[in-house]
Amino acid sequence: MVKRDPTGFLVEEYNKIRAEGREWVHRRLESASGIHVIVDGKELLMLCSNNYLNLSNHPYLKQKAIEAIEKFGAGSGSVRAIAGNMALHEEWEKKHAEFKEQEAAVVFQTGFAANQGTIPQLAPAPEDVIISDELNHGSIIDGVRVSKAKRLVYKHTDMADLEEKLKEADKMNARRILVITDGVFSMDGDMAPLDQIHKLGEEFGAMIYVDDAHGDGVLGRNKSGKGIIDHFGLQGKVHVEMNTYSKAMGVIGGAVTGSRDLANFVRNTARSYLLSGSHPPAVAGAAIAALEILTPGSKHYEPLVPKLLENTEYFKKEIVNIGFNHPITVAAAKTPTAIVPVICGENEAAKKMSDRLIEEGIFALPITYPMVPRGTARIRVMMNAGLTKDDLNFALSTFEKIGNELKLF
Repeated sequence: MVKRDPTGFLVEEYNKIRAEGREWVHRRLESASGIHVIVDGKELLMLCSNNYLNLSNHPYLKQKAIEAIEKFGAGSGSVRAIAGNMALHEEWEKKHAEFKEQEAAVVFQTGFAANQGTIPQLAPAPEDVIISDELNHGSIIDGVRVSKAKRLVYKHTDMADLEEKLKEADKMNARRILVITDGVFSMDGDMAPLDQIHKLGEEFGAMIYVDDAHGDGVLGRNKSGKGIIDHFGLQGKVHVEMNTYSKAMGVIGGAVTGSRDLANFVRNTARSYLLSGSHPPAVAGAAIAALEILTPGSKHYEPLVPKLLENTEYFKKEIVNIGFNHPITVAAAKTPTAIVPVICGENEAAKKMSDRLIEEGIFALPITYPMVPRGTARIRVMMNAGLTKDDLNFALSTFEKIGNELKLF
């Protein structure tokens, strides 16, 4: 009999992660997530949070969360399909669908759970084909892996390659074809050409699924924040929209949004929905409040999206002007997304940049290989509607100072 150490690999693998510089070092947030935060005992300007609209510590969200706790308690007590379906959850879904100008929505515990639970139910069988952008989020990748469908990957935002993959799926006589893309890609801040994806999907009879985690509360016509589907005017034409509340909306949760038929199907098939406890009342109450703040005509409406876009445009333009002019940074500057990849080069340069930024009073962390290609390690700056012009200018001058210091120009 072979003698085995059943858990010996834990230390070995962890040491390997550390040796290769892949360890995530968790810094401790000691205040609410806002513009100025306390991290590991030091006051810093926050530039790496997904809290795009500065809602996570908004007084109205906190008020509605407290009211929800007082009325409904601290927890739901069950999964929604049994005893955890609260009036707040149904109100959340109704307001969410209305905001998105769609028929219906199903709220999940997280965006990750929404992708992992929904994707394998839409295309579950070996005779189905899933076609995915090569840079899609890990939650999409995991959702696809759960399915038994055949898998094809197209080159990032390459519509010619997507068309070839659709032709390949068609030749397989696929029962269902599911095309999946991120709406906004989280590393480079670029956008999927959703209008072209929709056009190709129509030609081949494919379902289109977009994960709009980083477009929610940011993109949209007339600075609406309704997301990438609204940006392209495709409500009712893109079959599945996945949304998240952990970024611009300031709380946590995912949603699958689309037709009433889609909602009915997902509510009865997605195991990550059916087998996970429902959101505590405080989360649902705060999420509803976030939607009220974003809805024009509501007495709680605030023009946060225009302010976010103004800050984003200014910072992107100036970060390029001071010398961070890598093609990825320049390309990101041409989009309205709130992600600013400030390319530093190799891993060590990005890590030194982050360490120096923290010393100078800015919380912004490095994204390094293997998360991004070699030579494109970066500081991923995330814009926020709450940043003032003084905040932005302080950040820009600090980036310029350290960039010169580290000879990144």
